[in-house]
This record gives sequence, C-alpha cells and structure tokens, in this order.
Amino acid sequence: MHIHILGICGTFMGSMAILATQLGHKVTGSDANVYPPMSTQLAAQGITLMSGYKAEHLQPAPDLVVVGNALSRGNPAVEYMLDKGLKYTSGAQWLKEYVLQDKWVLAVAGTHGKTTTASMLAYILEYANMKPGYLIGGVPTDFAVSARLGESPFFVLEADEYDTAFFDKRSKFVHYMPRTLVINNLEYDHADIFPDLAAIQRQFHHLLRVVPAQGQVIYNADQVSIASVLEMGCWSETQTVGAASSIPLWSFKLLAEDGSHFALLHKGEEVANINWQHSGLHNVYNAMMALVAARHVGVDISHGAAALSQFQGVKRRMELLAEVEGVSIYDDFAHHPTAIETTLTGLRKKVGTEQIIAVIEPRSNTMRLGCHQQQLAESVRKADVVIWYQPQDMDWQLDALLEKAGESPAMSVQQSIDAAVDAVFAQLDSAVRSSVVIMSNGGFGGIHQKIVARLQSEASSERLGELKVAAEKVTANEPV
Repeated sequence: MHIHILGICGTFMGSMAILATQLGHKVTGSDANVYPPMSTQLAAQGITLMSGYKAEHLQPAPDLVVVGNALSRGNPAVEYMLDKGLKYTSGAQWLKEYVLQDKWVLAVAGTHGKTTTASMLAYILEYANMKPGYLIGGVPTDFAVSARLGESPFFVLEADEYDTAFFDKRSKFVHYMPRTLVINNLEYDHADIFPDLAAIQRQFHHLLRVVPAQGQVIYNADQVSIASVLEMGCWSETQTVGAASSIPLWSFKLLAEDGSHFALLHKGEEVANINWQHSGLHNVYNAMMALVAARHVGVDISHGAAALSQFQGVKRRMELLAEVEGVSIYDDFAHHPTAIETTLTGLRKKVGTEQIIAVIEPRSNTMRLGCHQQQLAESVRKADVVIWYQPQDMDWQLDALLEKAGESPAMSVQQSIDAAVDAVFAQLDSAVRSSVVIMSNGGFGGIHQKIVARLQSEASSERLGELKVAAEKVTANEPV
C-alpha cells in the first residue's frame, strides 16, 4: 500500500510513518516545515519528504492519505484530496486499526513530560528484554528511531490530548485503548482548541472511559485537576504517585537536591534507589510514573531502577549540544510556562551560582495567543538573563513581559535570530561558567547551530591569538 502523510514531520506523524514502513508500506509525506531531528530520521528510513502542501504531491493517487491535525480546510492538499474522493484517515485512527489491535497499550498522557516518561517506560521494558513496540513524539537517545512495532504484545505510546484531525475533533488519545494509563499532570494548554481547563478534563475523562476494569490508571495525586477527572468516574484500578505529604501509594525522597539521586517509596517504605544523569523534580515524577507503569506489566521495581540508571534521555529535552570554553549549550522543547519553570529550576539546582541564559521562542499556539503572559514572566525567575524572540505572526508583543520583569532576571526582546545570537554573546560572562538554554518546540531558525558555531569560531580565534603571542615571545627569547 502507498500511504501519503500530510504533516509528516510532526512528532506523532513522523513516528507513525516509521511504523508504516516497518509494516512494509511505501510511505511518502508532505510538510510545511521540514527540519531535524525528525526530517533526518525519516530520510534515513527511506521515506520521501516533500516541502509544502501541493496537489501534485498526491499524483498519482496514493492508496491512503493520512491527515495530520495541523491541516485544515483550505489547505491545497486537503482540498484536492476531498475533491478527488481519495481515501483518507487520521493518524490516530490508522494507528488504532493497523498497529494497536491485540496490543497491551501502555499510554502516557498529561500536559508535560509525555515524551520523556514514554521513553523511560519503553527503555525499562527493553532493559527487561520485553522487546516492546513504541511510538514516542520525539527522538529517544536510547533507541535508533522514535517508533517500532516491537516483538511482544506490549506497546508504549505517548498519548496526546490534541484533537485528531479537521474531521475528528476528539482528542487523539481516545483512539488508543490503553490497558495501562499514566496521567502525569494536567494544566490548561492548547488554547487554540480548548476554551478552558474543564474542556480538557472532559477529554481526559473520555480516555478513562476506555481503560478496561482489569487495567490500571497511574496518576499524579498532587494535582487537584486530575482528581477532578477521576471524580467523574473511574472503572479501573488506580495507583497514586506524588509527594509524601499527599500520602500517595508511591512517593519519593530526594537524596540530591537537583533530583539526580532519589529514593522511591511505596507506602512510605523505600523500595528503590535511583542515581542517574538527569535532574529536576519533574524528571523525578516522570521516573516514578514509568517505574509504576512498568510494574503493571511485570517488571520488578528494582530492575526498573537499574534501567533508569542507564537511561540517556530524549533529543531536545535538555539535550546538551556542545560545551565550548566553559559555555554549555542546551536544546529544550519547552512549550508551556510550567515546562520552562521546572527546567530552569532543575538546572539552577544543578549549576548553583553559575550563569544561566535562557533564549526562548514562545512558539506553541497557546503562547502565541497570549494566554500565559503572566505565567511566562514568572517562569524564568531562575535564569540570570532571558532573551525572548518575537515571532512575526504572534498575536501579542513580548515587550509586555519586560514591564512585569522587575530587576531580575535581565530581559530583552529580539526581532531576528541574528539579533538574538548577538544578545547571547553580549551577556555571556567570561568570568564564570555559563549555560545557554534554547527553548522552543520548533526549529527556531537554526539558532542552536549559529550559537555553537560562533562559540567555536571565537574560541579558535582566541587560541590562535594565544599561540601567536607565545611564538613572538619565543622569538624574542622571553619566558612564555
């Protein structure tokens, strides 16, 4: 079968494309924005990528068009598909029909941490030699690709609450039929499709309705927003995860302030000790969720903890891109004020008084609409310097954040990528170690590569200068 995917470079659709190739289908795809790491991964799988949404991309007609939720009526490819009566479906529906039938689905849902937690869970099962299938909305470092069919009944799935397609406005995750369900957290997001938190909670309750009675729901007991969903009705066994003060079944004790070492507690008793390379309280919660979910399919907690000690992480989740002359450059997929705050808080606990420069593109639909202005201003307090990038098609001006900033951190708004790069270098303090955290859920105009390249160039120039001075001293018979 020839499948053409509209919106193929989206994190979900790209992973779905990989599964389709593993099933033996010919896969092609179109997208408005083709950029790494997804484009690189797809090309490596032999998938033909096309830029833009042109009618000719659907000529000759594929056997099936899979439509991503970023596409809407008026899109040239969508209009051509409808006019010609081509067979089409959504990515979530395709996944349900062709992959998830007869699988034990372990789904990870929530506003934050889905990609990381799903990656942890898949790796724990892999470490236990269970050879799971998985679909992750990112590129996990511990696996060669972001999706695979697997060799067992178990399938780990990142379960997104965003709508399914222009013709199916239900959340994608209601298609997934989970037997093990993780709900990490729940906040207001996706302001472009949800009017308020209650609308999102309703979709999460629709998800609860399809978990079987013999299934299990693992949820964050620290969040009232999730408790409200459970109060609407839950027909499955539950496992509560949270801080010890909330008296959940599963809790934690920090053994290092930055979260790089912690103990997992069950009913107040220590059952595992996790010492790993990750930091941040949000990752402690992610790890607990993954451990408890893996336990539901038979993985001993201590075995899961051993797996996490080797877990590498996910690309674009505080991914260290380079270290040059005392400056560390990180790429982070922050898309919400809470994600920004937890990431910067974790980094601050890790680096202490070292300089932190946050470079942020508010790219998500919710942030572009201005729904989180006050939270954005508060979310960056752990940074020393914040450089905001103003996208051209944003509904509001980021200068409004400067009025709420106060004296710390130092903030500026830049109108171009090159200006943002210049601002970073103007603020770097050569007297201390620095971390530059680049936050965006898009390509951010290649700013990551521009900063790294300039750091390397300036470092090389400085070394050449030092060598030149040393050579002159040798020539003059002076001590070097």
